[in-house]
Amino acid sequence: MNKDLEEQLKSRAIRPTAMRLLVLARITAQQTAMSLKELELGFEQADRVTLYRTLKTFGEKGLVHQVIDGAGLTKYALCQEDCTCAPEDLHVHFYCNTCKETYCLPKVKVPDVLLPNRFRMEEVNMVVKGVCDRCAF
Repeated sequence: MNKDLEEQLKSRAIRPTAMRLLVLARITAQQTAMSLKELELGFEQADRVTLYRTLKTFGEKGLVHQVIDGAGLTKYALCQEDCTCAPEDLHVHFYCNTCKETYCLPKVKVPDVLLPNRFRMEEVNMVVKGVCDRCAF
């Protein structure tokens, strides 16, 4: 398996098992965020629970982040290398109403949200909906 993928897992303190390497390879190759169901389609022999646990581990270790795509699905996308998944690291996501794909826009940061006193932010999820560049023509 690819040594770069193995190092990517080790850098996040994730033990590089065969399944984890395969899942990471699939997510890395994907241009858009993907759901558990979409991931399952590429792994006919894999157990859904194993795939879910792999994604959960990746999320806990900051390797992937969850995106609620605005259509009710939870999708997963690879984090940027220097991401800590803190609110200030978060970026906007774009959901295409035509192709139903969800894109990470890492250069478009989620704007600051001013909360009332004693409110504490724990998560932010910003999804912009429209038509992506591939579907626009």
